[in-house]
Amino acid sequence: MTHQPFVHPDEIRARFSRAMSDMYQVEVPLYGALLQLVAEINGKTLEQSPELTRHLHQTGEIERLSMERHGAIRVGTAAELATLRRLFAIMGMIPVGYYDLAPAGVPVHSTAFRAVHEASLQACPFRIFTSLLRLDLIEQPELRQQAADILAKRNIFTPRLIELIVQHETAGGLTHHEADDFITQSLETFRWHNQATVSAEIYQQLHDQHRLIADVVAFKGPHINHLTPRTLNIDAVQAAMPKYNITPKAVIEGPPPRHCPILLRQTSFKALEEKVAFVSSGGHIVQGNHTARFGEIEQRGAALTAKGRHLYDRLLQAAQDQLRVPANEQNAEQYMAILHEQFSQFPDDYPIMRAERLAYFRYFPTEKSLKEPAISVQNLTLDQLIEAGFIQFEPLVYEDFLPVSAAGIFQSNLGDKGQSHFAGHSSKQDFQRDLGSDVIDELQLYEETQQRSLTACAAALKRASLSL
Repeated sequence: MTHQPFVHPDEIRARFSRAMSDMYQVEVPLYGALLQLVAEINGKTLEQSPELTRHLHQTGEIERLSMERHGAIRVGTAAELATLRRLFAIMGMIPVGYYDLAPAGVPVHSTAFRAVHEASLQACPFRIFTSLLRLDLIEQPELRQQAADILAKRNIFTPRLIELIVQHETAGGLTHHEADDFITQSLETFRWHNQATVSAEIYQQLHDQHRLIADVVAFKGPHINHLTPRTLNIDAVQAAMPKYNITPKAVIEGPPPRHCPILLRQTSFKALEEKVAFVSSGGHIVQGNHTARFGEIEQRGAALTAKGRHLYDRLLQAAQDQLRVPANEQNAEQYMAILHEQFSQFPDDYPIMRAERLAYFRYFPTEKSLKEPAISVQNLTLDQLIEAGFIQFEPLVYEDFLPVSAAGIFQSNLGDKGQSHFAGHSSKQDFQRDLGSDVIDELQLYEETQQRSLTACAAALKRASLSL
């Protein structure tokens, strides 16, 4: 009997991403219109910007532009989170970063499951922002216990999916047939269910505490609440959305528009009001509504170092302090003007950002480095090699999320009532205990990618090493 080869995790992730997108377009047709809009604007942007096109070809980003997606889900228990960690591991997705959204009024803490090596990210950059409900932040003890009891009774995974997870862990991989089955079974966990598992009365109690609590507790599973294509011009998408009968949120989250984009900018269309069936205490079906699912768009820029993040955080906070109230439809223009003014202090030039160690970069040997005698470059520093044309550099794309942006998207789509602020401390240790593993520091990953590119340049130049 011949042994069937295992499917590479990158391939499973890519196929899962496509299947998830297909399912979500059926569930939320407006998302299909959003994909069409983003594709059109990306095409126009590439036509108008030869330099951007060159950059995307140099880094390999051009191949993954149309497949760029991230999704988001919210789960209710430690057991659900820990099983998701095992599920995502089959697709080469590892927990990266810790995000506490409670200070921004969202009672969850989160991580991003994603690939960590640049080769895997090139193959498929799909990532899922995964949030765990913090039941300890529900103020009423009776409601807190009721939510815990409801969550304890549900099972968000099919029996066959659990079998396949165990099979993967035992055998070390999945065959093509098993991978097909795994994708089909996994989609059931993320599928929308239009019948709640609680009565309309209990739903309303959970909803009154926080809309997101109702979204997590009152349904059969953690339906995917949004998917996200990547755009090259988020301002153009924001302006064009109404022409497609898509209502955008008021303000794009993140930094202002820049010649050299940094970190992450996000916008979305408002969450849909969907019909939901509730079961009354007498067993009758009661029709109601639920608002949670939406479509998001992202524009990604350079990954910032700790120094760059500190400057970014300081400028963003200064802009928000100057505005004094949360950004909304009424003050959106004022906020963007303030943001532009504050971020004039952040260099909008990649060579300066590199020189000041504000961002991470990938380094590439040029054709010149392959033609010149190796002896002529042995004693040159990295900066000298760049100046002499032996090495060129491109910014590393930021692959993660911003807590403020994540919270802003959540709040704007779960209601614009007064912002809640939950008491309680950030609890990364508790989150990692529930997850069943540590989360990886994203800055460490960017550092490693940058160093690998320097090592490759050194090898091309026949040098022992090369450092910043």
